Amino acid sequence: MKPKLIGILNLTPDSFSGDGISSDSEGYVEKVLERIDDLFRDGADLIDIGAESTRPSATKQTDDDEWRRLQAILQKVLSFEAPIRFSLDSYHPQTVQQAAEYGRFIINDVTGMADSEMRQAVADTDLPVIISHLPSIVNGDIQAAHKLGDKLYDSVEKVRDELYAKVKQLELLGVDRSKIILDPGIGFGKTADLNYQLLQFAKVVPDFPVMIGYSRKRFLGENRMELAPNLAAYKIAAESGASYVRVHDVAGHNLP
Repeated sequence: MKPKLIGILNLTPDSFSGDGISSDSEGYVEKVLERIDDLFRDGADLIDIGAESTRPSATKQTDDDEWRRLQAILQKVLSFEAPIRFSLDSYHPQTVQQAAEYGRFIINDVTGMADSEMRQAVADTDLPVIISHLPSIVNGDIQAAHKLGDKLYDSVEKVRDELYAKVKQLELLGVDRSKIILDPGIGFGKTADLNYQLLQFAKVVPDFPVMIGYSRKRFLGENRMELAPNLAAYKIAAESGASYVRVHDVAGHNLP
């Protein structure tokens, strides 16, 4: 079975892939809605909306800054009707709680549920969640994960065990494991070799759906912005049983 395609929508001017939409640009809302239409037309099953870049040295956003970028968009696109069509890339519990007033979505926390208030927000909103792995030693600090140096993770089992620990924390709050998706956090605090191994992460967590986010990341090499290395990574993830892949080029991944 083919993985579902999650199209990436960056509402930030400093996206590493250069495809972000700045909230200061003229016709911001219209541009974003047009991009959403394009992504669905290209074959996206879901769209992941994020308003803060996670690239090295990116500017950290406050709750209020993030919400200013998101509110007008989420108000227009979220719905309480099934199926869920969007995920929200945020580690701010306040953002999740406010967005939940407009409709249902998948929470996508790239900091690995490091914040206890975020874990409580997942439980309170009763929304599905993607737990993305970030090394526990950085305590939810994305930029610190980019600077681990000789402490970069090199073990698939360590990634798995740390994700399982987060699953247990959510379950203790009453979150049903059927609502949990695991993401090994490719590109965040890992060696290049481990990033390649994590394309097959679904094999080591057979009881959970897995999302793989490899798109245009450095471990793919100098041609990472081109389609070919991304499709090679897609093939590995798909053949290993990934349920979702998060990609920039949806049309290029929309294979028969």
